[in-house]
Amino acid sequence: MDAAPPLAFALDELRAYLAEIFPRAWSAGAHEIEAIGPLAARVRLNFHADHLRPGGTVSGPAMFALADIALYVAILAQIGRAPLAVTTNLSINFLRKPAPGDLVAEARLMKLGKRLAVGEVAIRPADSAELVAHAVGTYSLSAAR
Repeated sequence: MDAAPPLAFALDELRAYLAEIFPRAWSAGAHEIEAIGPLAARVRLNFHADHLRPGGTVSGPAMFALADIALYVAILAQIGRAPLAVTTNLSINFLRKPAPGDLVAEARLMKLGKRLAVGEVAIRPADSAELVAHAVGTYSLSAAR
């Protein structure tokens, strides 16, 4: 099995880079990068009432965005400054209705090639091991990296 390439960023460097390229999104404080590692990342959705849908559960769009962000973070942690890494496909299965509260997404890259990255994301409540959503996504990577 091939070893994962070294990380391109330290955690604080990656946080600063994302705040630089997406200032409005990261200044809002809805998402927080908790950890990065070889081919992996953990991102938290900091709960806000705006994330609720009728019925009092965290909305699908909030979980979908969390999955997409977690994959992007895992990819950038490996490849470095590449703002043109873009989602080409993301499929999500909603398994349970999460109660209002923080959610944590754990992303794992299954393939990191020259042009494509493929990964999966497990989403759980911050205070539980119960899986509430599972996503699989593909990103197109810029040839100029």
